Amino acid sequence: FIGAQAEAPISETIDYIRYLGGSPTNVAMNMSHLGMKVTMISSVGNDGFGDYMLTRFDEAGIDKSYVKKIDNIPSTAIFINNTAGTPEFLAYRGADKEIDPEQIPDSLLSLAKIYHTTCFALSLEPARETILSGAERAAKKGVQLSIDINYSEKIWPDQKQAQEAIARYCRLGPLVKISQDDVNRLLGKGISHEAVFNYLHDIGAKIICFTLGKEGAKLSQQGQEIIKLSALKVDKIMDVTGAGDAFWSGFLYGHIQSQKPEQCMATGLKMAAIKLQNGGRITDYSDVISDFSND
Repeated sequence: FIGAQAEAPISETIDYIRYLGGSPTNVAMNMSHLGMKVTMISSVGNDGFGDYMLTRFDEAGIDKSYVKKIDNIPSTAIFINNTAGTPEFLAYRGADKEIDPEQIPDSLLSLAKIYHTTCFALSLEPARETILSGAERAAKKGVQLSIDINYSEKIWPDQKQAQEAIARYCRLGPLVKISQDDVNRLLGKGISHEAVFNYLHDIGAKIICFTLGKEGAKLSQQGQEIIKLSALKVDKIMDVTGAGDAFWSGFLYGHIQSQKPEQCMATGLKMAAIKLQNGGRITDYSDVISDFSND
């Protein structure tokens, strides 16, 4: 639920607009709109919000065969204020954490090119062990892993536990997205970008994208020179919620299309710029797709 009043804190927000959200869901929706075949692994409550989410998956053409409905546990809801800066959020956790191993069968992993998750998804059991074990099985099958290290102590108070789970995932050589806010919360303020890259490479990250908001993004591959690209100019920002997810969707799309990392990052920045100019979800990324058809 995203606030309707611009720059109002949650305590002063009067109205909210409902969207299907959550970082992995945003990426799934974006990838589907880019023409990719996407399967969502999650759980929702057996309630009106759960029905709403499943309907939206159908509308987007996302395979929901591995989304489970849970009785007696409500669907997870998140409230976010409307701001051009770092949003304030309140999470009311429910069914999202109820992910079991049978929701990630080997038959599904055998079809996958990308296996993506986030710190939010890893923050609670049984989802944490299910996702980590699934990642290990996926890696053995040659699937490229991906993670958005969107750590928040509000969601995952045990910082050491979070670091250990992230390290276990990173040992499998994932593509990693991280932001300055994430770094501040996970590792502490004042840490240089180089130190962040070294830390993540040392625990196994293959390619790291450090998103810098209006400053663009940096990309690090171990043993190679760091690449930095500027953000595209946006004259009027309508909504920052989901911009990072749009960026990562573009990056993963480029990776699947066998683009070089710098081009993947450029596509991600273009998608982020489109998202910033629109409130809620964007369904038309045709300009991004045309870039690839013209290459």
